[in-house]
Amino acid sequence: MGDYSKALEFYEKSLEIRKKALPSNHPDLATSYINIGGVYSNMGDYSKAREFYEKSHQIFEKTLPSNHPSLATSYGNIGQVYNNMGDYSKALEFYEKDLEITKKAMPSNHPDLAVSHLNFAACYEKMGDYTTALKALKNAYQIQQKAFEEGNPAFASTYSRFGRVYRNMKDYSKSLDYFQKCLAIFQRTLPERHPNLAITYSNIGDVHRLMGDYEKAISFHQKALNIQENVQCNPLECATTYINLGETYRQMKDYTTALTYYQKGLEIRENKLPKSHPDLAVVYHNLAKLYLSTRQYNMAMKNVQQAVEIAQEKLPSNHPHILEYKETFEKIRKKM
Repeated sequence: MGDYSKALEFYEKSLEIRKKALPSNHPDLATSYINIGGVYSNMGDYSKAREFYEKSHQIFEKTLPSNHPSLATSYGNIGQVYNNMGDYSKALEFYEKDLEITKKAMPSNHPDLAVSHLNFAACYEKMGDYTTALKALKNAYQIQQKAFEEGNPAFASTYSRFGRVYRNMKDYSKSLDYFQKCLAIFQRTLPERHPNLAITYSNIGDVHRLMGDYEKAISFHQKALNIQENVQCNPLECATTYINLGETYRQMKDYTTALTYYQKGLEIRENKLPKSHPDLAVVYHNLAKLYLSTRQYNMAMKNVQQAVEIAQEKLPSNHPHILEYKETFEKIRKKM
């Protein structure tokens, strides 16, 4: 459920005690660094998370054989931080090192291998390579089917990833099906106000928006916000819900409400993410579409240019978002 400040306080105290009692490259210190890195990651404070993951990694590199599973996990942790920070090629580098060790160190149906494939899937999805993402997901799912009983909580994140990829591929019924499978597991295994439930409600809401069912979309986003605004969770997840709501209201032509939600989401993302993060480009593009609809062409142009600049810097040249942003740019240019 995550009271992050309490967890942080506890882990930092434990680290202080260990620092006094243990040599500087003791594995228990690495564990402390990983715990602290994990809390910062959950709080959406990725540069801080990376700092602690790298400290633990340095200890592992000095003390463990080069094919040790803990080193693989460590590469995976650092990869995930780069993925969250929008540096996808760097993330892939670390995920490849993780997979290389895990393949050698673990039997072919070990759940850790599934986690490695899921990491790749998340990264390829962000890079707009949905076919490769789907392939990685299927690999992860096959391993999990051998390792776990149907309905095991481990399947939840796999179903969620399938939902995201199919949503991007515009196969909305499949996407909804997977998000609902994920929701069913979470409802059975998590407290009712757990942040993971909120993320799933928002994902389901977004598919309903894409299918044109705006009332349903809003009700799921509100369910998400009821959790996200009242329990401690990653502010970036809350930002995504705000932005999804903004998109829903924009498509309903309620531009004032849409703008309010975009600004709430943008404020969090600008505060938490690097300046050239692709998730910022998404909001700038949404704002550009809104300003185009309200005939504020200068504002529309300013936002779409920001979106295009970020996307060209950070995304592969054939990423669907780049094509989308350029289309919007052309529409605005013709109006000016």
